[in-house]
Amino acid sequence: MPELPEVEVICRGLAPNLIGCRILATSFSNKKLRLPVPQKLISEKINGHRILQVERRAKFIMITMDSAFILVIHLGMTGRLGFFAPATTPARHDHVRWRLDNNMELRFNDTRRFGSVQVFKETEINDTDLFTSLGPDPFWDSFSASYLMEKSRKRTSPIKNFLMDNRIVVGIGNIYASEILFNVRIHPVTPAQKLDRSQWEMIVQGSREILSKAIAEGGTTIADYVNSSGEKGYFQHKLKVYGKNGNPCSICRTPISRQVMAGRATFFCGKCQK
Repeated sequence: MPELPEVEVICRGLAPNLIGCRILATSFSNKKLRLPVPQKLISEKINGHRILQVERRAKFIMITMDSAFILVIHLGMTGRLGFFAPATTPARHDHVRWRLDNNMELRFNDTRRFGSVQVFKETEINDTDLFTSLGPDPFWDSFSASYLMEKSRKRTSPIKNFLMDNRIVVGIGNIYASEILFNVRIHPVTPAQKLDRSQWEMIVQGSREILSKAIAEGGTTIADYVNSSGEKGYFQHKLKVYGKNGNPCSICRTPISRQVMAGRATFFCGKCQK
């Protein structure tokens, strides 16, 4: 599943090609996604309107229209967005196609159909179920050591699970949680409530550092992820622990360990991460 860096890379790739364009029409496969596609709302509030902004919020792609409505796209596990000439034959799993006035189409392709396409009023989006239960973005000022210390009180859950909880902080998935904890030398099973302020400060800084590097490298491609131009990311070549089970640690040469936590593979160095 694309995590925060991958969604950010896709947004940055979409923006120059979308902002200022008018959506002329929308085509649907009529196959069911994770949520029903609001075809009527798209026809009324998206078609015929101009795109003002493209941005990421959590792991959602937000396309703001001059109609004061927002097209909200979640990629799920296998979702992709890309530009195609209208004459290009639609792929098997192209579920939504937006015809643009620059003679291109934006297409949402999703093999497993766990993604979603929704429409909300701009004035109401902050009050939707999508965002009311979410924690801050790792790049927001509100994601701070003080905030994390407050949230971790009486939390016996392992720090890795804590960081992957979207109610605490958004966008840190399995790959980046392992990489962040290696970066700050904290063992993933450490109970969240055991960390002190200096460790939380390192986690805030380390989270931003790892995520920024991943964005700069175009994201991480382990399986299906490609950007809006159909290109793979490169951060998988910079991973220090994820998927490195048995390989020597880049710092101490101890073999990297693998452990399943909450059903997810977790990678760490047993010597560097106490």
